Amino acid sequence: MKAGPAAWLLAGRWGALALLSLVFGTLLAALRLPAAPLLGPLGAAVVLATRGSAVRIPRWAFLGAQGVVGVMIASYLSTSIFHEMAASWPVFVAGTFSTLSAAALLGWLLTRSRLLPGNTAIWGSSPGAATVMTLMAESYGADMRLVAFMQYLRVACCAVIAAVVARVAGTPSAPLVVAQTLSWQGALLALVIALAGSALGTRLRVPAGGLLVPMGIGMAARLGAHLPIEQPHLLLVAAYALVGWGIGMRFTPDVLAYAGRVFPRVLGSILALITVCGGFALVLARLAHVDMLTAYLATSPGGADSVSIIASTTKVDMPFVIAMQVARFFCVLVTGPALARFLSRRSSGKGQHDMSRKQAKG
Repeated sequence: MKAGPAAWLLAGRWGALALLSLVFGTLLAALRLPAAPLLGPLGAAVVLATRGSAVRIPRWAFLGAQGVVGVMIASYLSTSIFHEMAASWPVFVAGTFSTLSAAALLGWLLTRSRLLPGNTAIWGSSPGAATVMTLMAESYGADMRLVAFMQYLRVACCAVIAAVVARVAGTPSAPLVVAQTLSWQGALLALVIALAGSALGTRLRVPAGGLLVPMGIGMAARLGAHLPIEQPHLLLVAAYALVGWGIGMRFTPDVLAYAGRVFPRVLGSILALITVCGGFALVLARLAHVDMLTAYLATSPGGADSVSIIASTTKVDMPFVIAMQVARFFCVLVTGPALARFLSRRSSGKGQHDMSRKQAKG
């Protein structure tokens, strides 16, 4: 049976999406951006979607990819992180809440500037894992596309500044480990948790359940039952690509134009937050007796996932950095929804919220 014109057109779009994702991802990886496997496909999807060549990403694939990312975050955790927190808990409390307070203030100011809807500005400013914040934002009424724009612009800025800090501090790079030795049991367990957990989270209607439920099950399996959780690099790359495509395909020319209009103000708020966090890092370096790059990465608002990748390629105190980032990440998970609602109510009101939402959606 011969394929019709529509089938050939769809195949051509998928081919263009895959090729463009590979090109963008390779270029971003050459620039050493930590989220290149996600940003490349996201950028490719935005290009095709805004040019009328969008393809539909199956919902089950998008949710399964979220589950893989959730299990990946759970795999970062180890008992040494909690020992690190317990040993220096005043430092962790002060570092976590100082960054959260600065981010919340800047998000609120963006809301007051009448450029973005309240929830969108606040979720976009939240310094958790960028992918998690983007996916959670939609569950709480924010515009996922604009949140993704804010989150990954901040990731890019934090990555560039981290590279500059490393060079100024004279911190050597750590060797990048490409080869993997995986047990099939650990890889299979991780895949089952990712797929079953995302399905369960969706069925139970948990906000961002496709990501959070697999992450919770993965944490219980790793820390409670001491089961191995391992994921092949190719699976993670595929999951990031699906998440990037799922977000990018939601962009329209109107949303892209709107993002361009708010770009200067958003970039200014990001640089202000990074500067404030840099000040916190100076204090942290003295209090915790760590090097400047370790302190900067620990307080960096780039997000737990991207900062972990940056830290793994430099000679820093990894347990300290991951512990600080994970502590802040869980604080955002717990307080984010309530904080977003509170700050939205304190902003310019429902009328402006609706007007901004209409502008964002065109």
